[in-house]
Amino acid sequence: MSVYRRLLFLTPVLVFTVVAVYFLWGLVSVRDPRAVPSVMIDKPVPEFALPPIEGMDGPGLTSDDLRTGEVTLVNFFASWCLPCRIEHKYLIELAEKDGVLIAGVNYKNDPLDARAFLAEFRSPYRLIGADADGRVGIDWGVYGLPETFVVDGAGRIRYRHVGAVDAHTMNQIIRPLLKELAR
Repeated sequence: MSVYRRLLFLTPVLVFTVVAVYFLWGLVSVRDPRAVPSVMIDKPVPEFALPPIEGMDGPGLTSDDLRTGEVTLVNFFASWCLPCRIEHKYLIELAEKDGVLIAGVNYKNDPLDARAFLAEFRSPYRLIGADADGRVGIDWGVYGLPETFVVDGAGRIRYRHVGAVDAHTMNQIIRPLLKELAR
């Protein structure tokens, strides 16, 4: 067999091997989905106006509510989200013990289920809006629940946490950042 024929035969095998190694590397390498950077960091919150959850009192939530000079934690949640239930106790603690302004965005959730969730677990939210169609979540770059953002008093997003907030994240990242931004 000539060298040319051997190369012709080996080319598809080499291409397949390179592609297979690339995909295998992607499957086995350790990747943290929370490490996906947000293009929204240090940018103003998107313009939005959300109504309150149907059947609840309150004005809803708007982008203007996040530009009042007070540092705010914005939490995207839903009653059907199990990690939202897990992190809820940390949000309650932050609101009650630290007095942090927490705004909730009820994401693609049935109003009846949302009200039941908040009645069962108590609401840490001083402000809350219903994002029934998910448009506001898209504008913020939300791709899974829960997602939590720290917004400074000028209305700029300063931090984003993907997934349930736990004790470590609350004590080592969020609380220190909230204190720093409140100065």
